[in-house]
Amino acid sequence: MTSKEKVKICDNGHTYVKKRDCPTCPVCEKERKPDTGFLSILSSPARRALENNGITTLEELAGLSEKEILAFHGMGPSSIPKLRKVLGEKGLGFRGEG
Repeated sequence: MTSKEKVKICDNGHTYVKKRDCPTCPVCEKERKPDTGFLSILSSPARRALENNGITTLEELAGLSEKEILAFHGMGPSSIPKLRKVLGEKGLGFRGEG
């Protein structure tokens, strides 16, 4: 362990090591990751970015532009093709597309 790494214990009693002051427990995040649906295909930061902005359905996602989605903290460009694919499978797209 380096001097920048800190051992932390979350509210649920999981012990984990983080280099930054990120309060997110990786064990808790893994446990709350959905098994199905479009949120299940995203990384934890990208999933939290959508959830923290009230986006939990494809219809809500389709109401936003790609630029708006990318502005969410935690959302990276690698998530956009995944989201575009699931939207397309339902006949939807980001606002302003098509």
